[in-house]
Amino acid sequence: MKQIIVRPELHKFDTCKEFVQEFALGEKDLVLTNEYIYQPYFGEMGLSVHTIFQEKYGAGEPTDVMVDAIIADAAKTGYDRVVAIGGGTVIDIAKVLAVSDGGPVDGLYANVAGLEKKHPLIILPTTCGTGSEVTNLSIINRTRIGTKMGLASEQMFADHAVLVPELLGSLPFGVFATSSIDALVHAVESSLSPKATPFTKLFGYKAIEMIIRGYQRIVKEGRECLGGLMGDFLTASTFAGLAFGTAGCAAVHALSYPLGGTYHVAHGESNYAMFTGVLKNYMEIRQGGEIAVMNDYLAGLLDCSAGEVYEELEKLLNQLLPKKALREYGVTQEDIGVFTEAVMNTQGRLMANNFVPLDAARVRKIYEELY
Repeated sequence: MKQIIVRPELHKFDTCKEFVQEFALGEKDLVLTNEYIYQPYFGEMGLSVHTIFQEKYGAGEPTDVMVDAIIADAAKTGYDRVVAIGGGTVIDIAKVLAVSDGGPVDGLYANVAGLEKKHPLIILPTTCGTGSEVTNLSIINRTRIGTKMGLASEQMFADHAVLVPELLGSLPFGVFATSSIDALVHAVESSLSPKATPFTKLFGYKAIEMIIRGYQRIVKEGRECLGGLMGDFLTASTFAGLAFGTAGCAAVHALSYPLGGTYHVAHGESNYAMFTGVLKNYMEIRQGGEIAVMNDYLAGLLDCSAGEVYEELEKLLNQLLPKKALREYGVTQEDIGVFTEAVMNTQGRLMANNFVPLDAARVRKIYEELY
């Protein structure tokens, strides 16, 4: 059994300038980023790199239309290395650029087994949530077929993952909240996965501890303390990425994708909408095994009984990001059937990692309870 996948070389620098000097960025590099990130941190360095600013191609999470347009413009630059500096959207697109031959993204989904790395890939995350700097997964909203889908290949791993806490200095609190909750979900789902190993659990449980302890400090001391915690949250996110990169995510992510894709809810927020609802349904089916270990661990962190952990966890998370019922996002009763069908038909890769199997009736029940 595969124990843990650690593909990229992992680096950490205090400043962006140190990164630029170490990696000798130059005219054969394509930097995919956002202008509001690039200008304050790299703009005065006079770099001779090519730049593509993702926001000029659309807002929100990556769609097939957005990615196709970026692929076409990137091909005009004659780039060698891809340098991704950004959050989940930028990183997901950069992984596609690393294996792209210049054609539309639909062609990559149709030829996953035959993908080849065309360009070296360097990733610098600017949020503390995706962990995708150390995974081989890209999530694209495939608008032409109406759902988000993962694209995963060994060729999509970064060659270098680079942590620069300086880049998180201007992260808005709302983005911090959604991204770090996403990391927490990664850590919990991967630790409950049947593919979890002692190695993935080592990273997953440590990420849970770091994130919850960080939240507790923010609640106690106020948001002013967040700047001093960003390095820890960035590390915790990478820990969670190492965990789910091998053990996988599961039903929380699978059920969140129709919500995010249909109503354009941020990824971390749509995960939070499903999070404890999925865990409670796991518990209805099976109370023993790893979920009992998880609940005891959470109880120790939250200073409550194992039977109270989901309520206490939501109380803590709600102080950073208030949870909404699905109907508050615009979800209708008719959507519940459509979402259920989409999960069962398109998210088999994720549903295979569930703590216990969930059939269509159970998926529908979860949506109805969260509605």
